[in-house]
Amino acid sequence: MNKTEQLIETPSDSDSTGTVAASFPFDPRTDLAAAVELAGRTLAAVRPEQYDAPTPCEEFDVRRLSSHLVAVVRRISVIGRGEDPFSVPSFADEIADGAWAEAWVPGAREVAEVWADPDILGRQLRLPMGVLPGAAAAAVYTHELTVHTWDLARATGQDPDWDPALIERVIGVVRRALPAETRGGRIPFAEVVTVDPEAPAIDRLVAWAGRRP
Repeated sequence: MNKTEQLIETPSDSDSTGTVAASFPFDPRTDLAAAVELAGRTLAAVRPEQYDAPTPCEEFDVRRLSSHLVAVVRRISVIGRGEDPFSVPSFADEIADGAWAEAWVPGAREVAEVWADPDILGRQLRLPMGVLPGAAAAAVYTHELTVHTWDLARATGQDPDWDPALIERVIGVVRRALPAETRGGRIPFAEVVTVDPEAPAIDRLVAWAGRRP
């Protein structure tokens, strides 16, 4: 068991949906669905003149981040089916500029179909970071989609309608799953940025991922 699995504090030796879901006082699939929907709306609002703009995720411009987001939504479905996450490239390079939002639609639909089965919460799923129960995997990808949606929104001048309650739930998971002292290596985020404890939830979330809100 790797450190990320331990810190998420969900049982790794159980196939019981009830046992795993009990570790979450909410259904993480609901938050995942909301994150997919918001990412799709943000992606659809990107304009052609913004494709070369830098983003807060330093290695990505808007074009590269848009391609990566499509790859992420595809990977979430592959993971939910219990398949190899690395079978999906990190970028949807075959998609032409401006066609990312169109590609998002079938990707989002497939996520909804694959994750509709409540038993997925208790299954052991393989993520790039290691094996996690489905409930934890849903929370991890809600975090990734939310942070990258913020990246894209900042780069393109958008102000998404963030759900503070959802983000607080994500914060509660990722502070255990992605602790400040284990950055580097398999944790793909920069050092935690200090922000006011009373800052908006989205600012506290992205700061934990190493962004400067």
